[in-house]
Amino acid sequence: MRAYKGVVENGVVVVVGARLPEGTIVTVTVGEGELLRARIAGVLKGPRKVRIRLKPTPGMALQAHGPGND
Repeated sequence: MRAYKGVVENGVVVVVGARLPEGTIVTVTVGEGELLRARIAGVLKGPRKVRIRLKPTPGMALQAHGPGND
């Protein structure tokens, strides 16, 4: 077994300074201090605002109001 350092970015653990082959099974150990610091930082930053804009597709409007549906 070998230890690597890493960081969590957008909910994904990124191993720093190592290249592991695809399919490698890893175990992540998080220290209590790091976990507490990350939780406090997350609370202070607050939730991210995500905006989703939907564009209507013209094909669906044409099907609902086509020549045979009026």
